[in-house]
Amino acid sequence: MIGKLASLIRKKNLKKIKPKSPDELSASWIQEDLLYSGKGRALFMILPTIGCSWALSETGGCTMCSYISDSFLETVEADKIIEIFDDIISRYQLEEKTAVKIFTSGSFLNPEEFPQEAVEHILSRLSALQNVEEIIFESRPEYINQEAVTRCCELAGDKIVEISIGLETCYEKTRLMKINKGFSNADFERAVNTISGLKGDFNVRSKTYILVKPILVSEKRAVEEAISTAIYAEKVGVDRLSFCPSTVHKGTLMEDLWRKGSYRPPWIWSLIEIINSTRKKVSIPAIMDTSGFGTSRGPYNCKKCNRDLKNLIIRANLEQTQVPPYECECRSQWLAELKFSDTTASTDIKYSEYS
Repeated sequence: MIGKLASLIRKKNLKKIKPKSPDELSASWIQEDLLYSGKGRALFMILPTIGCSWALSETGGCTMCSYISDSFLETVEADKIIEIFDDIISRYQLEEKTAVKIFTSGSFLNPEEFPQEAVEHILSRLSALQNVEEIIFESRPEYINQEAVTRCCELAGDKIVEISIGLETCYEKTRLMKINKGFSNADFERAVNTISGLKGDFNVRSKTYILVKPILVSEKRAVEEAISTAIYAEKVGVDRLSFCPSTVHKGTLMEDLWRKGSYRPPWIWSLIEIINSTRKKVSIPAIMDTSGFGTSRGPYNCKKCNRDLKNLIIRANLEQTQVPPYECECRSQWLAELKFSDTTASTDIKYSEYS
C-alpha cells in the first residue's frame, strides 16, 4: 500500500518538474566538518545523474525523499559528469585537510546511474590531491560487493574511502512499511561486512544514515528507534553515524501527510535527546545533521531557541561532546508531546505560539 501511494505521488510530481540541464543540477560548497583525523573541511559536491534507480522504479522509492526531482531523469554521459567534476575541483584551493563528499541523488556504485569511466576519473584525480584525506560517497547495499569496493579503493590510493548507506532504522517494519526502503537488515549487514572484510587491504570505512522520525512514527518512538539503530549499527561494524532528522521534501508521501496535518517533523529537543544518549551508549563518531532547522518543514522548537540549539548541536558535532543543558519554556510542550505522542499518532498539533 505504501509503495503504491509513494509511486502515485512520485509520478504526479515528476510531471510538474521543469527540466534542468546537468550543469544547472550540479552544486558544490565547502564548510567546517569533522574528519576521522579531527576538525577539518568538507567539500560537498552534487553531480547530476539519471537519478536513483529505486525511486525511478515502480516501487515509488522512499516516502521522505525527493532527490529524484533534482535528477536529470535521463542518462548523463561520463564525459559530462567528468567535465562538471573537474570544474568544481578547479574552483577550490584545498589548503587544509579535506573530506570530499560526492552526492549523486542515488548510488555511486550503480553503473546504471553513475558511469564507471566517471568513477575512475574522479577517484584517480582525488587520489592525487595532497590535502584530500577522505572520499565519501553513497550506495544502496545491493551495489556494495567486493569487486566494486576493491576497485574504488585501488583508484583512491591511500585516501580513506567511506561508503555511506541509508539504513534509516534497524526496525524492519518501519524501514519496509513506512519508509519503503526495500532492503532488509541482512542486506545491510552483508554490505557492511563486505566493507569490513577489506580493511586489511585498504583504508575503507562505512557510515550509516539514520532517519529521525519517518512517517507514521510517534515522537517518542522516533527517539527510541534512532538510539536503538545507532547501537545496532555499531554492533554490525559501522565506523561512523549520521543522524538525518526528517525534513519535508516536496513531492513525497511525507509532504502529503504533512499538508493534511498528519505529520510533524521532529522537535529539536528530541534530536538533543538522541545525540546525547548516543554519546553515552556508542563509541563511534556520530553527527546530527542540522539542515532545515527552525523551519516549518524541518525540525523546530520555538523562535526563541531554534537558532541557539542549532549552534550548540553543530559545536557538539565538531567536538563529539554532549549538547549542554539549555532552558526554554517550549521544552514543557515537547515533554507533553513525548508523553502523549503514541496517542496523537505523529499528527501536527499546532501550538500556535511555537509553529
